[in-house]
Amino acid sequence: MRDPRLDSLAKVLVGYCAAVKKGDLVTIVGEPACMPAVGALFEQVLHAGGHPSFHPRSEALQEIVLRHGSEEQLRHVCPFEEFRLSRCDVLMVLRHQENSKFLGRVDPARAAMAQAARRGLFSMSLRRAAAKELRYVLTEIPGNAAAQDAEMSLTDYEDWVYRAGMLHLPDPVAAWRELHASQQRVVEYLSGKSVLRFRSPACDRGPWRHEGTDLTVDVCGRTWINCGGGENFPDGEVFTGPRGVDGVVNFTFPSVYRGRQMEGIRLKFRGGRVVEASATKNEEFLIALIDQDEGARGVGEIAIGTNYEIREYINNTMFDEKIGGTFHLALGAGFPETGSTNESGLHWDIVSDLRPGGAFPGSPGGTIEADGEVFHKDGKFLFGGWPGV
Repeated sequence: MRDPRLDSLAKVLVGYCAAVKKGDLVTIVGEPACMPAVGALFEQVLHAGGHPSFHPRSEALQEIVLRHGSEEQLRHVCPFEEFRLSRCDVLMVLRHQENSKFLGRVDPARAAMAQAARRGLFSMSLRRAAAKELRYVLTEIPGNAAAQDAEMSLTDYEDWVYRAGMLHLPDPVAAWRELHASQQRVVEYLSGKSVLRFRSPACDRGPWRHEGTDLTVDVCGRTWINCGGGENFPDGEVFTGPRGVDGVVNFTFPSVYRGRQMEGIRLKFRGGRVVEASATKNEEFLIALIDQDEGARGVGEIAIGTNYEIREYINNTMFDEKIGGTFHLALGAGFPETGSTNESGLHWDIVSDLRPGGAFPGSPGGTIEADGEVFHKDGKFLFGGWPGV
């Protein structure tokens, strides 16, 4: 018997996030280990009148290709996958890792080569989503790997994940609509602004020392997106694709990407591109990521986390980027609906905390300004009716 919370999750994903309707072609992608969740989604898609199909993916097979494939094979893009992505109305991706570090010993240059080859697929998906031809939903199905990274038992992690999605509430959809409404106030405020500035002071305590963050982001004329339970679930952020970025950011949280954990990440930007990059751990992998193609050193996204139900860092970007009181930027591909034209095989979200003591005891807070006005201080919005206020 499957966990009844999977049925609650499926109802929210199908009925609210993707709004599946009669005749929709719904593609569900995930590891075979999350078949109970796939079954719950299948049922709900059928009830909605859609046509579900399941397409498995495998960490083990991905590792085999990266270890043993020729360069030609690493660059090969499956035409069946291209056909599926070009035709489906809804794409639902289920994250359920058996080992979050399964690519930890794979040559980073080979991993970057394989990812760069998928740039066309990724760009096509983004264009279809921007044109409202494709509804995309990414969600986490709790598993042992993620639970271990979060330093929790699987039982505790399941409770944590489903609470982050507000599935413990009598009417989760109503709760998400309320968050969406409060985020819309942020979007309306930011939509008329030209320049954001993110600042936090230097820190001489904690896991690493850094000189602080002072980042100026040009958002003039860009479109802000309200993420209140649509493309990601659980959700909770507002974002746009910046025109330009200048300054320095020292990220307070580690970041795991394709099985490698990087710590102490420092990026310096000039004219919208990374001109200096370093890390206290796995710096070589960081450099390989941003050198994989022309767009990887650009910034595709700048965002503010708004989900105050998520309070602690758990080494999982899916959740960490939503923490109320944080901000994040994504190197690489931008979303066309924001006005971004940056294309890349990379889209890597890196998170920084603005809450005093949020990243580690003694870590400083910070501020966000819009056209010189501070509207976010020490992890909290300053105006009533906004998320967390």
